[in-house]
Amino acid sequence: MFSQRGIFLVQCGIARSEVGIQMGLDSEIVYVVDDDPVIGEALSSLLRANGKNVLLFTSGTEFLSFRRNDTAACLVLDLKMPGMGGLEVQKAVSAQTSIPIVFITGRGDIPSTVKAMKGGAVDFLTKPVDETVLLDAVEQALLKDRVARADALQQAELLALYASLTPREQELLPLLVRGLLNKQAAAELGITEYTVQIHRGNIMRKMKADSFATLVKMTTKLGLEQSLAHGRNN
Repeated sequence: MFSQRGIFLVQCGIARSEVGIQMGLDSEIVYVVDDDPVIGEALSSLLRANGKNVLLFTSGTEFLSFRRNDTAACLVLDLKMPGMGGLEVQKAVSAQTSIPIVFITGRGDIPSTVKAMKGGAVDFLTKPVDETVLLDAVEQALLKDRVARADALQQAELLALYASLTPREQELLPLLVRGLLNKQAAAELGITEYTVQIHRGNIMRKMKADSFATLVKMTTKLGLEQSLAHGRNN
């Protein structure tokens, strides 16, 4: 749980304010796709009355052709629609990008529910939809997207730090994280122990790691486990 105000520390050595999760709340969008204009307007009115920005579409094709804003969002999607149904829209969306989906339907069935949830749907609601349940599902979907976007931003920051390392420093990093002593890493790379010490200091500084434990966590988040495993197996 994150408070409305305050700071949270990402456990990789990079401190980011909660803006990373909460940023742009005013610009968040709930997309509603329902072929029934009456239901679509009712859902939109409910969401707007609860402070949400809403864009309404009457078909999956119309939604897919719309150029979405680069902001946290979720999709309230009707399952059964003429032409492109909800599951087809979900498949098309997931092939391009990710957006949390809350399915609604008046004619749901177990196989469709299972398929939707396996496809990553946040929830599956039946009509008439309980207002409180819908609002809660939308909040969960928006939170999921905020977290995903914050994680992507964090990963981009880490990659930028990693890219600032020289090729030799990038070569040395997995050896250090594997637990090799400076002397052992020097022997493996064919350089002096003093040079390893210099590179090690540069790595810590460039990666903005306040401790070696932090550097290990950052390396894990960068997905360098394969390099580590390869080294252990050799």
